[in-house]
Formats: sequence, structure tokens, C-alpha cells
Amino acid sequence: MICSLNNFSRILIARKTTILLCLSVVFFFAPSASEVCAQKTFSRTYPATKNVRLQLLNRSGTVTVEGWDRQEISVSAYLEAPAANIAPQSLSGTIYIDLVKDNQGRNGIGNVNFRIRVPRLANVDIETRIGNLSVTNISGGLVRAFITTEGDITLTNIGAGAVDAQNGIGDIFYDGEIRNGGTYRFTSMRGNINLRIPFESSFRLMATAPSTRNISLGSFASSEMTLVGDGRRVVGRFGSGSSSLTVTNQRGSISFIRR
Repeated sequence: MICSLNNFSRILIARKTTILLCLSVVFFFAPSASEVCAQKTFSRTYPATKNVRLQLLNRSGTVTVEGWDRQEISVSAYLEAPAANIAPQSLSGTIYIDLVKDNQGRNGIGNVNFRIRVPRLANVDIETRIGNLSVTNISGGLVRAFITTEGDITLTNIGAGAVDAQNGIGDIFYDGEIRNGGTYRFTSMRGNINLRIPFESSFRLMATAPSTRNISLGSFASSEMTLVGDGRRVVGRFGSGSSSLTVTNQRGSISFIRR
């Protein structure tokens, strides 16, 4: 009888162990399944007119814009839970995507990560509250990249006549042309601003770094450049000064790199 009770106890313990192991397996895999279900995608293609413009206002998430040779605009988005509403509009050659308006009254929506491809000669106007912005291979009239709070801005292979990049906290990197008669402005509260431009560029410069006084002109230093306010600002001209270049970094560095 004692042996039977001992055998019975062993069986119960074995069953409990098995049950606990099964529960552990279910608990381990459950989050992965829910994450997969929570991922949503959005994809749409628009025909591009001669003067195409993209205007995007995002709440949070990474935005990547790439220029390509097709005469169409491709918009893809990956939506994290809880998924935001996206209702793009195409009006008179401009694609409007306004996630602030489309999600008015909703709190705590997930990040929306965009990948957008546009004709190389398009005008690009991007604004987000938080998240990184990347624009590459654009040679239209305008590139505007604005981050309200925090995120890096990366602009590469840009040939636009007007560029405006601004963020709160984060780095700004520009690798592109300085067109004759163009207007270029780069502004950050805290981060590093690095500008990689051709040596044959021509511009009037006002570079300001009031807190750090960290302004490096590199190959663009010349007798035409003057330090103002104990090194807080550099003003002057490079070449004939046909373009306007304004760089302001409140608590970070400014560096010029020869392209």
C-alpha cells in the first residue's frame, strides 16, 4: 500500500511538471504571435504630374524618401499597434498625408514608418514630431525636413534649389549641391550639423553656435570669413556669394566638409 501511494505521488508530480512546462511554452510564444498580428501595412501608388509635391505630416516614426526615375509616387507604411488611420489626398499634383488630422482625438497611436519613392524632380516637404528623417536623390525645387522634438535628419545626393532642415535634438547631415541663387538653412537645438558640399560652391554664410563656439569651416575657411562675438558666429562669403547659407546650432557643432 505504501508503494502504491508513493507511485501515485510520483505520477501526480510528473503530471504537474508536464502541465507547468506546457504553460511555460504557451507563455513564451504568445507575445511573438501578438506582435505579428499587430503589424499592419499600407501601400498605395499615385501617378506623378510634371510638378509633383509631397507633403507629409507624421506624429512619430521613421520617414525615408527616395528619388527614382519612375513618374509615379509609391507610398508604403508600416503601422505599429495601435494602428493609426491614414487617409492620403491627391489634389492638384500634391500628395497630402496628414496623420495629425487623420487621428485627431486619438491618444497613444503607434509609430508609422514610411518608405516613399518619388520622381527625382519632386518637391519634398516632410514634418514629424519624433523620429528620423532621410531624403535621398532629390533634385527638385524644394526639400524641407522638419522634426519638432527629437530625431536625426539625413539628406544625401540633394540638388534642390531650396533646402530647409530643422530639428530639436538630433544630428543633421547634408550631402548635396549648393545651387546658384539657392537658399539653404539648417537649424538644430542640440546635435551635430555636418555639411558636405562641393568646393566650387558659391554662398554667403552666416553660421552660429552660441553655446559651443564649435564652427569648423575646413577647406572653406578664407580671408572672406570673419569671426563675430568671440567665435560664436562666422559670417562671410565663399566664391561669388550667389547663394544664401544659414546654419544655426544652439548647443552643438557645425562642420563643413569638402565634397
